[in-house]
Amino acid sequence: MIGDISYADQIYIICGHTDMRKSIDGLCTIVKDYLRVEPENTRSLYLFCGKRSDRIKALFHEKDGFVLLYKRLDYQVGKYQWPRNKNEVKSITWQQFDWLMSGLDIEQPKAIKSALNH
Repeated sequence: MIGDISYADQIYIICGHTDMRKSIDGLCTIVKDYLRVEPENTRSLYLFCGKRSDRIKALFHEKDGFVLLYKRLDYQVGKYQWPRNKNEVKSITWQQFDWLMSGLDIEQPKAIKSALNH
């Protein structure tokens, strides 16, 4: 299936601002520079966000090539809560990915604290 990100073992946020005009090759270069890995040799999902914080690109390698997913929020919906330390890459969980895609911050202390108490 094209773009089935559920096969990803890891999810990485490339923090800061990414030029959203970059295509697959440009995004692969960013992954290589920040993580020192060849993205085609991993089963990771890499996430990028532009300055406006209303668009996300997701890069994933399948058996036969790269998939580039692009999501732009509608104007009235809002913005993604994107970490902006440009020299940082964060590994996140599927729960944090869900929060991010829902417009929430990836750090939810109350949710994490209550989950730890059960």
